[in-house]
Amino acid sequence: MNVNQSAPPVPPYGQPQPVYPGYHQSTYSGQPGATVPPIPYGAYNGPVPGYQQTPPPGVSRAPSSSGAPPVSTAQAPCGQTAYGQFGQGDVQNGPSSTVQMQRLPGSQPFGSAPLAPVVSQPSMLQPYGPPPTSAQVTAQLAGMQISGAVAPAPPPTGLGYGSPTSLVSASGSFPNSDLYGSYAQGQAPPLSLTQSHPGVQPPQRSAPPQASSFTPTAPVGPRMPSMTGPLLSGQGFGGPPMSQPNHVSSPPPQALPPGTQMTGPPGPPPPMHSSQPGYQLQQNGSFGPARGPQPNYGSPYPGAPAFGSQPGPPQPLPPKRLDPDAIPSPQLNELPPQQKTRHRIDPDAIPSPIQVIEDDRNNRGSEPFVTGVRGQVPPLVTTNFLVKDQGNASPRYIRCTSYNIPCTSDMAKQAQVPLAAVIKPLARLPPEEASLYVVDHGESGPLRCNRCKAYMCPFMQFIEGGRRFQCCFCSCINDVPPQYFQHLDHTGKRVDAYDRPELSLGSYEFLATVDYCKNNKFPIPPAFIFMIDVSYNAIRSGLVRLLCEELKSLLDFLPREGGAEESSIRVGFVTYNKVLHFYNVKSSLAQPQMMVVSDVGDMFVPLLDGFLVNVNESRTVITSLLDQIPEMFADTRETETVFAPVIQAGMEALKAAECAGKLFLFHTSLPIAEAPGKLKNRDDRKLINTDKEKTLFQPQTGAYQTLAKECVAQGCCVDLFLFPNQYVDVATLSVVPQLTGGSVYKYACFQVENDQERFLSDLRRDMQKIVGFDAVMRVRTSTGIRAVDFFGAFYMSNTTDVELAGLDGDKTVTVEFKHDDRLNEENGALLQCALLYTSCAGQRRLRIHNLALNCCTQLADLYRNCETDTLINYMAKFAYRGVLNSPVKTVRDTLITQCAQILACYRKNCASPSSAGQLILPECMKLLPVYLNCVLKSDVLQPGAEVTTDDRAYVRQLVTSMDVAETNVFFYPRLLPLTKSPIENTTEPPAVRASEERLSNGDIYLLENGLNLFLWVGASVQQGVVQSLFSVSSFSQITSGLSVLPVLDNPLSKKVRSLIDSLRAQRSRYMKLIVVKQEDKLEMLFKHFLVEDKSLSGGASYVDFLCHMHKEIRQLLS
Repeated sequence: MNVNQSAPPVPPYGQPQPVYPGYHQSTYSGQPGATVPPIPYGAYNGPVPGYQQTPPPGVSRAPSSSGAPPVSTAQAPCGQTAYGQFGQGDVQNGPSSTVQMQRLPGSQPFGSAPLAPVVSQPSMLQPYGPPPTSAQVTAQLAGMQISGAVAPAPPPTGLGYGSPTSLVSASGSFPNSDLYGSYAQGQAPPLSLTQSHPGVQPPQRSAPPQASSFTPTAPVGPRMPSMTGPLLSGQGFGGPPMSQPNHVSSPPPQALPPGTQMTGPPGPPPPMHSSQPGYQLQQNGSFGPARGPQPNYGSPYPGAPAFGSQPGPPQPLPPKRLDPDAIPSPQLNELPPQQKTRHRIDPDAIPSPIQVIEDDRNNRGSEPFVTGVRGQVPPLVTTNFLVKDQGNASPRYIRCTSYNIPCTSDMAKQAQVPLAAVIKPLARLPPEEASLYVVDHGESGPLRCNRCKAYMCPFMQFIEGGRRFQCCFCSCINDVPPQYFQHLDHTGKRVDAYDRPELSLGSYEFLATVDYCKNNKFPIPPAFIFMIDVSYNAIRSGLVRLLCEELKSLLDFLPREGGAEESSIRVGFVTYNKVLHFYNVKSSLAQPQMMVVSDVGDMFVPLLDGFLVNVNESRTVITSLLDQIPEMFADTRETETVFAPVIQAGMEALKAAECAGKLFLFHTSLPIAEAPGKLKNRDDRKLINTDKEKTLFQPQTGAYQTLAKECVAQGCCVDLFLFPNQYVDVATLSVVPQLTGGSVYKYACFQVENDQERFLSDLRRDMQKIVGFDAVMRVRTSTGIRAVDFFGAFYMSNTTDVELAGLDGDKTVTVEFKHDDRLNEENGALLQCALLYTSCAGQRRLRIHNLALNCCTQLADLYRNCETDTLINYMAKFAYRGVLNSPVKTVRDTLITQCAQILACYRKNCASPSSAGQLILPECMKLLPVYLNCVLKSDVLQPGAEVTTDDRAYVRQLVTSMDVAETNVFFYPRLLPLTKSPIENTTEPPAVRASEERLSNGDIYLLENGLNLFLWVGASVQQGVVQSLFSVSSFSQITSGLSVLPVLDNPLSKKVRSLIDSLRAQRSRYMKLIVVKQEDKLEMLFKHFLVEDKSLSGGASYVDFLCHMHKEIRQLLS
């Protein structure tokens, strides 16, 4: 359903809710876990039987997600707010109060299990200072059996690894320890900085791969849902949201039949805070030592231990270690509700994406990234940095999963790290960086290797005084043509190396000669054809009138080369429903002429002269046509449309004009009219989670693939703008845009007043993009590796050439490499991406990007030079292609297995020996589990009930050509608190983690994922803030689902609106704003994007998934 439909009636909160899927173990390994009886809390001084959670009868609504608990709960002491399990007040570090909590009686019905304390230490990424070797955090869970083994002896340092930093849980047996071990107020629990005796200094810089480790263990009892808002059993959800994210459109909710047995767990009651001597209540309602400093929130509060500074007092006896062998995975649905105990790992003890992003910005954002050194890992995509090209392509053009690749295929198989590059050949550069040099070698054309056809680049070796050169890709020796000859200096380098871009830079362009052109003649400038659906739906929604009005001004902004006065692109117009109408807009005519082609089975173009015209010459005729189209079809009753013949007509027109170009198609409904490419409605939600689910992603007919192939041959790229009110079979309609390098935009249930800004903004941007037409791309590699697989929006007629009818600056091509021989460390490995294309002005060009990578014989070097964001980009594309041919469950299992193998190989071969109870992650891959979990929970791989088949097909093709920055924010959205930083501070506020625990009901947050933008307003926001932003006097008066903020003249309003504008400017698509009020029915939609929490569709929370990964890794190691 769409952002603008009125919501269906909301079931009252007393009605049964739809079945609430729990943590399905089947989604991981397919093996049902054993049903485990609850274990009494023996390890913590005996059982506390009264801590089972049975919701009292008569409670119909869980407490507000961040407010105070209901009256029935025990009152928190004076001066201390009690928070529900989900929300928390302002997320802070350290204790909020020094008041000790009173222990509750064991029979208290709403109590929650006492939590094992967790010591957390953020592991800092410090490329410039001495790094910590590994931050190992042991999170001990209640109810686990603790082995009697003493902590292992200090690890041998034979491999050159320093001893890991080990933070042990404070719940072992310390001398004089009370139930949880007491410390004086504000004193840190003992930390061991090394695993050797007290007084040993932590290792210095020499330690190789850093690692982060902690000991999450799968909870014994299943975990409570940690995302979905407090819902008690028997309580219904609100109806589906009134407003929706840009790619979501929902069907109406399906009511359960009366008397349906609910199998989902009851929602979590608010925790009772029992007193634990020596520990203050943490802000999220869990116990444990005070947290380490959070990124972006000042210094710790007085009394909070400053982690990571000086070692604490001398170490007491080593605590006993946890040995969580044979702990089953959480199986939420297999235990009766009253046995579901609440265990928590402190979320601050596990790697935080926000912390890693912040550290990288602080460490690497200030210096330019100089590309002169082979195989250096660039800053993260989330860091703003400048690039200086000194021989390797900028990371804006190419990013790799690893910058140090294994020398042998056996080593690569052992590590299971995919070797891939995400290439964005026409990436836009920031204004501070110079655009690429264009090299013109005249009629002789660019210099190439005779054998492998690689282009001249900085890695070619000149020999014999400069008369010959040895190819760096295939080692062939070539003669240097006389006109290109130059002497060498004493280092063997040409004396003109720095005067020639192709000898000194990683990226540059060559002007192509006529040999590089189709039919051996230079191309003529491309054309744009606008093809407008004028069926009843398009006219009634106001789309046609809006579009025609906008095109009048937009035609002045067609893309142009460099300093050209006007664009050389010609334009043409077609309207269609069941038949096609072509328009003659020749400049000599007084009025446009219409020609109708009704034989859609045998499509032809009825006119050549006057169809494609120069905008300035035919301006008056075009304006007249655009004025007349909405009037001509105003009374239409034609509801049926055709689709394939429209594309066929556009392609034939370009063929007749002998030029490449782009079709802009504006289409509203499933093409059911009798014509080639006719489709039927095959939407069937019953196929979800069956072996036939893959058919939902496959095209209905092969006709569109054949059509796409013809389009590519002609250089005809298709951009599709869809305006569906119901199922349109995006999986089939997007085949031609996908294979021709085009884009698909989708506006479900389009209404002019609500969606006008988003549609027009996308259209303007799409029309003004710099595009390369009729393009061919080839990736060459040095001996030892070769490109074997390609992902993206393109067509391939052979195994090496990526053919693109059009390629714009937002699209990427992802290439996977495999070994075909042994590499050596000395030479490294080279990639060269060559793109041959026609520019907007009709100039034939070659764009070259070169990149040199290191090679290694030690796995540690591989793991030290990986880039997780690129890895996730590749894995998502691999999985999203996998759903075309395999059941979704198989695809999910494959991803989990691969991730477990990558991390198990690191643990086995690179990490220092330590207890099996610790999860150790490579420093640069410590976010792999959290990001992979986001991919697994995405709509394509685990759809919620409200996600339509079209939404899934749309997102699937969208992700296929996303770059690394786009997949990063798409899978792990940014959550920005707006009222935490002072109003005068105009910089972007620091993000917080995407979890409901981070939301405070006294604040306002912006959440963005590249497609959607939410403004979440807490129920306790100050009245002044509400007035400043929304111009209403109270929270209750804010309109939920609002999509435009009022323009008000005050600092807060200006700050928030300018932040929204700057976020939109960073993304390739316009993000429509949706205002969400706390406790409103739209909040369910917003929570879908809080990816660290458990999802409604059964996706695991980050903590649960980490436990699951740990279990998988241990199974592989054992």
